[in-house]
Amino acid sequence: MARIARLTYYPVKGCAGTSVPVADVGPAGLAYDRVFQVVAPDGDFRSQRRYPVLAAVRPQVRGDQLALSAPGVEDLVLDVRRDGPRHPASTFSWHGDGVHQGAEAAEWFSTVLGLPSVLVGVAPDHERVTGGDTPGTAAFADGHALLLASESSLDELNARILERGGEPVPMDRFRPNVLLSGWPEPHREDDVRVMSAGTAKFGYARQCVRCTVPMVDQETGAKAGPEPIRTLASYRRHPDGGVVFGMKAAVLRPGQVAVGDEVIVHSWAGPSPSTAAAEPPLIATASRPAESV
Repeated sequence: MARIARLTYYPVKGCAGTSVPVADVGPAGLAYDRVFQVVAPDGDFRSQRRYPVLAAVRPQVRGDQLALSAPGVEDLVLDVRRDGPRHPASTFSWHGDGVHQGAEAAEWFSTVLGLPSVLVGVAPDHERVTGGDTPGTAAFADGHALLLASESSLDELNARILERGGEPVPMDRFRPNVLLSGWPEPHREDDVRVMSAGTAKFGYARQCVRCTVPMVDQETGAKAGPEPIRTLASYRRHPDGGVVFGMKAAVLRPGQVAVGDEVIVHSWAGPSPSTAAAEPPLIATASRPAESV
């Protein structure tokens, strides 16, 4: 039986997350997830890929306020602008506008990053269609509403890292929204096609192809590679390029989820293409359940 072990939303794209015992789920994922992002003056988004220091920024949603803290700068508390002047915003192939959160927020992030930056929020008329096997929508997330991963997947990865003489990595390197426990088989989440937990329901969109962010220490905002990407590349290569860890999902039915909720899988796929021909896992696994876990 699989259950939800942790729920985390990331208020500002690329910055630290907030773990909660209960979360509302809307069409775009967990409440408050990636509802703000830092952009350049031309609207191009800032991310840990180029600015790992973002990981050390700690945002907190406090009702109608957003509190920000980071090493070396004074804390800032903002009144969130739900609507108002717009500023260009983009996330990969999506281009639109966000609500400008004001000069004070722009100055704060410009100081943290050392270059001109603007903080924008999701506009009331925000429209974005996400693709994959199950279409959906998202706020400022890379491409989909939710990222799910399992503890057994990390256990398998860390066993391989240790075998290669490296240091294990924590799950926060992968920044999942939903962490699952109870599956003995690693990367079992790749095979889920439709699942429910609490009163919400989710559909598989695609495997998550990882960039360089997992090589960033999420506590300090410093680069700490080459793990885990080096070891993932030895057994988790995607046929289309890159390495994969975790599953991206769309919301089929909004609702509420909580830590401890049982995960019911309504449909499964066959073995994932990244592991079908790979060597057997280092961690022993149990046989596959038929319909639910």
